[in-house]
Amino acid sequence: MSWVERWRLNWRRRALWSALAGLVVALLATLVWLAGRYEASQVQSRLERDAADAVNDIRARMSRNLQSLQALQFGDPRPDAWVRGANALLRERRELLRVEWRDSQYRVLAQAGTPYRPPVFERLGRESVQSEINQACNAARRISAPAYSTSYFVPMTDGLGIEVMELCLPLATAGVTMGYLVATYSLQDLLDDLARQLTRSQEVSFTEGDGTRLAMRGSANRTSRVFSAQHLLDLPGATLVLRIDSWRGAPDLFPNVLTALVTAMSIALVSILVLLGKDMRRRLKAENDLADALAFRKAMEDSLVTGLRARDLQGRITYVNPAFCQMVGFSAEELLGQSGSFPYWPPELADEYKKRQAIRLAGNVPPREGYESVFMHKDGTRFPVLIIEAPLINAQGVQTGWMSAFLDIREQRRVEELSRASQERLQATARLAMVGEMASLLSHELNQPLAAISSYATGTLNLLQHGAHTSADIELAMRRIAEQAERAGRVIKSVHDIVRRRDQARELTEPRLLIDAILPLMNLQARKLGVQVQVQLAPDLPPVLCDRTMVEQVLLNLARNGMQAMDQPDLQVRTLTLSVRRAVDDARYLQFAVADVGPGIAPEVAEQLFTPFFTTKAEGMGLGLSLCRTVIEQHGGSLVFEANRPRGTVFSFSLPAGEGTALP
Repeated sequence: MSWVERWRLNWRRRALWSALAGLVVALLATLVWLAGRYEASQVQSRLERDAADAVNDIRARMSRNLQSLQALQFGDPRPDAWVRGANALLRERRELLRVEWRDSQYRVLAQAGTPYRPPVFERLGRESVQSEINQACNAARRISAPAYSTSYFVPMTDGLGIEVMELCLPLATAGVTMGYLVATYSLQDLLDDLARQLTRSQEVSFTEGDGTRLAMRGSANRTSRVFSAQHLLDLPGATLVLRIDSWRGAPDLFPNVLTALVTAMSIALVSILVLLGKDMRRRLKAENDLADALAFRKAMEDSLVTGLRARDLQGRITYVNPAFCQMVGFSAEELLGQSGSFPYWPPELADEYKKRQAIRLAGNVPPREGYESVFMHKDGTRFPVLIIEAPLINAQGVQTGWMSAFLDIREQRRVEELSRASQERLQATARLAMVGEMASLLSHELNQPLAAISSYATGTLNLLQHGAHTSADIELAMRRIAEQAERAGRVIKSVHDIVRRRDQARELTEPRLLIDAILPLMNLQARKLGVQVQVQLAPDLPPVLCDRTMVEQVLLNLARNGMQAMDQPDLQVRTLTLSVRRAVDDARYLQFAVADVGPGIAPEVAEQLFTPFFTTKAEGMGLGLSLCRTVIEQHGGSLVFEANRPRGTVFSFSLPAGEGTALP
């Protein structure tokens, strides 16, 4: 599948998923909107019913009050008895503020006030509202039935006020009006009894036709959506509007169970769609990754020079890579499905290979390092191969066959033969090089004892020729010649051991003895070059564990190099200092130092100073410092150099202190 087709397929999938998600979101939004509308209608309907029930309750209460007032008039006609009955009625009905008994001319015959408030008309007097009383009583006489006045505001002595309404009940005998009962209603107290029947989420109020609030109970939450219901309270002579506001049931996000369920289902469905979308994206990514991995594996297998072959548990070939096909000369179609005797087996070895394959299919694990065999090319050519096999395990951990890797080792065999011949030649060359190296080392290291022998022999001859000698002088010279000859023998043996990389014989040796052994040779060359030799030994130094001859040779080489470095015409003071002290960084070692005051070592020379065969002397071989470092490193120490302030160079090396005990 090309990338264009894959892009089109992915675009089509995204378009279908986008359309499905859009339809589902639109459907869910419609369901939520319809549920909200339904819930709003339900809230409004309940509020309308509550308003109608409240108006009916008010009418019923006012009817009971009217009956109580009529019963009051049919009692004892004496004013004092009437007042007692009126007070009892006012204690029972909090919404009644005042009850008056008036004659036909509206004059007050008896009166009683509510015990729950201060006198209502104390501030302005009852005469200030006479017009409302006359209005109500005129209407009552005209219709021969109780009548109400319009509401009006009465200020109180405490700075507040209340909205009241007058009820006038005509008292008639034989059709003739004999007087009136006038009762004053408090609209606020009338709402108090009603508000106790409503919920805390509702606000109830009396309003006029234009919406002006006359009395109110409750407090609406103005930050929420408020539902309102109004119902007309039509009274004889007056009309009021009862209004109920509710905000508790507003369908915001979860107004009630239905909307909550629809919303929860919508969220769940959208979540499922999102999860499905994520799962689809993961699947697509996994498919793309799998396709890329398969393509990568195919490219990798095609690029291998190692032949690969897979067989099932019955021995049938299930897979071969191009390298294997090229190796045996057969195509993949010719090999896949083959079992039993394979075409790349040599006929003379087929029976042996069948037995080996039977053993393998029986479950015997082959050696991990592989085994060698012989295959036959399609053209009949035999060639050796290295076979490495391993069980083929599927994702469930079950073996489904065998995977084999094949290496054509014809070139390896040819390289091994060439390598064997080259190795033999190299060994012969190495032996010759070893002989040459030994000869070079011996010639370099024997120069010093031979030169000493020559010097002592020449001195002895001079003494004999001139006659200025004693037997002690001749004996001393002969002893020195014998010591240097013995030293030359030790040098030959030590150099021979170094070349053969054998462990030298080591012994505990005092540092003073090492220096005393080389001082005569040093003094000979020092007198010749005009060098002053100074020896500095720290007190209480322990012996060192070393090969005495080789360490003496190292000290002698370093001293000779230092004196030769000071062989400069312009150098007036020539001092060579040999010092021994405990190492500063590790007290288990002694530090030997040879310091000169020569011109020092140039940076370009310092980089190759210890390189074998590198030298700055015309007659030098470049092996002295290299040999010195090898000797010191074999003793477990190190040979270094640094500038000597203000002039010259200091070569120093460390040797392990024996502390008086020789190692075995």
